[in-house]
Amino acid sequence: MSSPVLTLANGVELPAFSFGVYQIPEGPVCEKAVADALEAGYRSIDTAVSYGNEASVGRAVAASGIARNELFITSKLWVEDASESGAEASVKRSLDRMGLDYIDLYLIHQPVGDVHGAWRGLTKMLRAGLVRAIGVSNFAPDRLMDIALANEVRPMVNQVEISPFCQQRAAFPTMADLGVVPEAWAPFAEGRNGIFFNPVLRQVAAKHGVTVAQVVLAFVARLGAAVVSKSVSPARMKENLAASELVLDDDDMRAIAALDKGESQFFSHRDPSIVRWFLERRIRL
Repeated sequence: MSSPVLTLANGVELPAFSFGVYQIPEGPVCEKAVADALEAGYRSIDTAVSYGNEASVGRAVAASGIARNELFITSKLWVEDASESGAEASVKRSLDRMGLDYIDLYLIHQPVGDVHGAWRGLTKMLRAGLVRAIGVSNFAPDRLMDIALANEVRPMVNQVEISPFCQQRAAFPTMADLGVVPEAWAPFAEGRNGIFFNPVLRQVAAKHGVTVAQVVLAFVARLGAAVVSKSVSPARMKENLAASELVLDDDDMRAIAALDKGESQFFSHRDPSIVRWFLERRIRL
């Protein structure tokens, strides 16, 4: 089973369904999860410097025997390296940790620090061929407009929280205007608000004979976003990837749209205490 793709501004094809390794610890557990995901049919793996498991991703990819050009690997720059030189160094460290010659997509993980300097550094890495596409993560529409119009190269992806409870409807028009592809993190809201037991989602799932998780992923995909999901269960990995074949109708979409709470299910990126935490957190010791 192959994932559909979304074409980025520079022609690079981003798989619509990616496997994420957030909160999977470095070592055998992460290596097995990635190996299982690849066996299930995923060809896109999403990691980050701050996840601490890039090396495990690299080992699993190397052991898979899958041709490099069939895989799409994403990683992300942490805040302490948000500068021009820091971004260049971060990309090179990620390449070394994963044992790769290039990374398919590299994102600025958080919208704080010297993001414009970091963007210049990532642009250099793009032009050097060390990354195939560059983008941002967690950028609100105003921050996205700023970085897009202040630089020669615009972000190609904006990875943001998108779930039935946080649908980002106000952000989609700006991304479309700028030619930025939205990508969802935490589509299941990490189980918050009883998402897997929500009566609306369960009703839609029963109607189509699928799981609630598949309904959620199909919903996000129909909004026009790529989606990153995680499971350590091989059976659920296959189910999640199979959501690419689920087509929700307009009635389904309207019912799920009504679940939107219009706010993050985790925290606000504009909360000063959160910004402080981002800026003070150190990955490199």
